[in-house]
Amino acid sequence: MQDIIFDVDGTLWDTTEVVAKAWNRAVAEVGGTAAVISSSMLKKEFGKPMDVIADNVFPDADKIERELLLGKCCEFEHEALSENTDNLLFPEVRETLGKLSEKCRLFIVSNCQSGYIELFMEKAGIEKYITDFECFGNTGRSKGENIKLVIERNKLKDVVYVGDTQGDYEATVFAGIPFVFAKYGFGKVEGSYTAINEINELLDF
Repeated sequence: MQDIIFDVDGTLWDTTEVVAKAWNRAVAEVGGTAAVISSSMLKKEFGKPMDVIADNVFPDADKIERELLLGKCCEFEHEALSENTDNLLFPEVRETLGKLSEKCRLFIVSNCQSGYIELFMEKAGIEKYITDFECFGNTGRSKGENIKLVIERNKLKDVVYVGDTQGDYEATVFAGIPFVFAKYGFGKVEGSYTAINEINELLDF
């Protein structure tokens, strides 16, 4: 069976309600923008690099304010997710990753900030299933570049990427690997290798 690299937001869990509240708290503290953050707004932005999200969400803030806002957003987001006790995972995620890990190696590549993947794995209870991971916050590189980095680092030969946005698909084109579209996620994609309606369909992939 092929090894699998996963996206996080919109593919493995949905944090947008929790994150929206945290970001609005950051806006109230930092100021410099009239933005009001909603779950639906974040679903359109998640999957993009953090600096691009900040540009899109805080268009009325200047560069310095935007950087301050993003820093405080990430701080409050991490705090809120750490304290959250609700199950934010999509159905069957933990169980499916456990079963998949018996057959193949599993990886994560996301455009998130540093520490986010570690927090996700801890909250989801899946650390033991993930071989390696990488993100924009650690490297400053695009998702496609980080996918290639994980492939090279782990000497992967037969691997697919599971994600939910057009940006995810374009990253796999850059990295030269097949894309599996998680149709239950946040985005719409043209050009996927195949698609799944639920994550447990990967067990029959």
